[in-house]
Amino acid sequence: MAVNPKDRPADAANPPKTEVYSTAYGDVRGVVLGSDVELFAGIPYAAPPVGELRWKKPQDPEPWTGVLECDAFAPMSMQEQNLPIYSSLAQIIGYHDYEISLKDNYRAAFSEDSLYLNIWKPAGKVENAPVAVYIHGGSLQTGQPWYRDYSGEGYARDGVICVNMGYRLGVFGFLATEEMMEEEGTAGNFGLLDQIKALRWVRQNIASFGGDPDNITLIGESAGAVCVDALCVSPLASGLFRRAILESSTISSKEPPHSYRLFDEALSSGEALKKRYSCATLEDLRKLPAQVLVGEQQTQHHVTIDGYVLPDTPYNLRKQGLHNEEAVIHGYNAEESGPFILFSHANLSNYEEMVREWAGDYADEILSLFSPSTDDEADRYWARIYGAIFFNYPHYCLNRLEQENGVPSWEYLFTKDNGRLGSWHSGEMVYTFGVIPDKSKLYTEEDRALADTMHSYLVNFAKYGDPNGATAGETTEGFEQSPDSTKVMEFGENVGMIEEPDLKLYEILDKMSLHR
Repeated sequence: MAVNPKDRPADAANPPKTEVYSTAYGDVRGVVLGSDVELFAGIPYAAPPVGELRWKKPQDPEPWTGVLECDAFAPMSMQEQNLPIYSSLAQIIGYHDYEISLKDNYRAAFSEDSLYLNIWKPAGKVENAPVAVYIHGGSLQTGQPWYRDYSGEGYARDGVICVNMGYRLGVFGFLATEEMMEEEGTAGNFGLLDQIKALRWVRQNIASFGGDPDNITLIGESAGAVCVDALCVSPLASGLFRRAILESSTISSKEPPHSYRLFDEALSSGEALKKRYSCATLEDLRKLPAQVLVGEQQTQHHVTIDGYVLPDTPYNLRKQGLHNEEAVIHGYNAEESGPFILFSHANLSNYEEMVREWAGDYADEILSLFSPSTDDEADRYWARIYGAIFFNYPHYCLNRLEQENGVPSWEYLFTKDNGRLGSWHSGEMVYTFGVIPDKSKLYTEEDRALADTMHSYLVNFAKYGDPNGATAGETTEGFEQSPDSTKVMEFGENVGMIEEPDLKLYEILDKMSLHR
C-alpha cells in the first residue's frame, strides 16, 4: 500500500508513537496527536478487493508478523478525481476557507486497495469506552474516511473511541449482475458488505484498544446515513451496534428519493454497463483496469434491495417491526439543497413549471402553500421544496416509523449560519464532531459554543443512549422526543424544541404517496 507523505495524520515530522496494541491479525502501533489522542491510521480490516476479489464479499486480511506502523492514512477508495484547480475552486466557492500553499498541487492517493480503517482513542489506558463508528458520505461515489470535518479527535477527547473506514464506492461497490448472484448470492451492495466487515472487525478487536464492543453507535452523514439506515434493517448487521445517528439522509420513506434502487433496476443497469464495454462475462469486466471503470461511478451509486443484505425495502422492514438500532438521533439542515441547485435556480418565470413538473396533480396545493411574488422568493421557495423532498421529509417519515416501533427517536434541525458552509448540506459536521478548527476565522465564539452543545448531545447518546445524559427518563429540558413528529430540536441562533416548519408540505407529500 503506497502512501503519500502528506497522508500522514500528525503535523509533526516525527510524532510520538503509541504503545503496541494487538489485533486478531497482528500487532499495530499508532501515533499520539497532541497529548490526549492516539490515532491508528490504515489498519487493514479486509483483504484488498482486487483481481479475482473484485465484486466478491470482503475476505479476512492476511495476518502479519512484527508491528504494523499505523501512522499514515490509506488511499481513498477508487473514484474519479478532479484536477487540483477544481478542488481549490470548491474550497473558495463552497467553503470560503482556501489558503494559498506550495502544497496545492497535491492529489490524495486513491486505489481499489482501500479497505482499511482508522481509530482515534483517548491517550493512555482506556477501559470499556463507548465506540462511535462513522461511515462517510459522498453519494456512494466519492469521499474518504479522514477528512477534517469528521476527524475522530473530538470524540476521543471526550472519552469515545471513534472508528471510520474506507469502503468500495460506485461501480466497484454497487454494481449488480446475474453472475454476481450466482457466484456470491448477492449483488449491488458490496460497499455495504465492506461496512459490515468493518463492524465485525470492530466487534472482534476494539476491546484491545479499550473500547466496549457492546456499546457501539453507528454514525453516517448524507450517503453515509443512507448506509447506516440500510444497516439498521439488514439482518447481516444484527448485533453489531446498538444505536444510530443519521445526518441528512434516510431511505426509510416508502420511495426513497436518492441513493437507492430495486434489484431489477440494478440488474438492468449492470447489463447495460457490460454492453458499453463489450464484456460478455463478469470475468471480462474484472480484466478491465480500474481507471477505465471508474467513469461509471454515476451509473452505479445506489443501495440495492438484493434479498441478501436487504431482504426487503427499509420501509417495509420497519413496518414489520424489524430493525437493529435501539435508539436513534437523526436530522437535517435548513438549506440542504444549496449545493444541489447551484445550476438550477428558480425565478418567477420558471418556478411554476418546476413545481408542476415534479408535483403533477398536487402542484396546485404546493403552489398555494408557496406562492412567490419576487424572483428571490421563487428561488428560496424552490430551494425549500427541493430540500424537503430529498432530505427533510424522509426524516419525518423515519421519525414516525421509529415511534411506531417504540424506538426512542430524537430529531433535529440545524439552522446556524456561519462564514463557511452555513446550514448547507454537511455544514453541521464540524459541530457534531466537535472539530471546528482553532484558528479558523470563519466561525465565531457563538459557533464554538453551539458545537460544544451539539457534540455533547451526541457524546451523551454514544455513552448512555440518551442525548440528555445519564439521567435518562428524568430530564425535563433539552433535547426532547416528538411522539407525534410535529417538533424538532433546533440547533442555531436558537437552541430548543420548535414546531417542524414544513408540516403542511409533508401532509401534501403524504397524499402524493411518493415516500410513504
